[in-house]
Amino acid sequence: MDIWEQLYEKAKKEYHPEEVSPFITAHHVVCALEAENGEIYTGFCIESCCGVMDLCAERVAALNMYLSSGQTVVKRLIAFRDKPSYGGGSGTPCGACREFFMQLDERNEDMEIMTDYDRRTTVRLKELIPDWWGRERYAARNNSEVKSE
Repeated sequence: MDIWEQLYEKAKKEYHPEEVSPFITAHHVVCALEAENGEIYTGFCIESCCGVMDLCAERVAALNMYLSSGQTVVKRLIAFRDKPSYGGGSGTPCGACREFFMQLDERNEDMEIMTDYDRRTTVRLKELIPDWWGRERYAARNNSEVKSE
């Protein structure tokens, strides 16, 4: 079983769409990610009538990773609804999640995101957000850390 199948099987366990209340639904998009140390974390989406309160499966998985282990670097990620990613942009994180991962840790630009499960096609986050606005802030921080050593 390769790592993508492991991630898929872990995420699939979270898939069971349900209505939490007349306003909130959950578990209809799921995610599994592999952290830098090889541990796997899962998440599921929670959506409400007011989009600002929504949480995507990808961010929930990342928050589970951070809360459980303090890690911020993701090696691989798979997200899907009722079936694994199948191409054409399927499985790629939304803009808010892309931004979250870049802000969480600059090394996440190299994380692999599954775009077609059957073909094992992936894309790196830096390909989805190539001219990210925050690189200068990371560079400034890294330069100040080097000077203080």
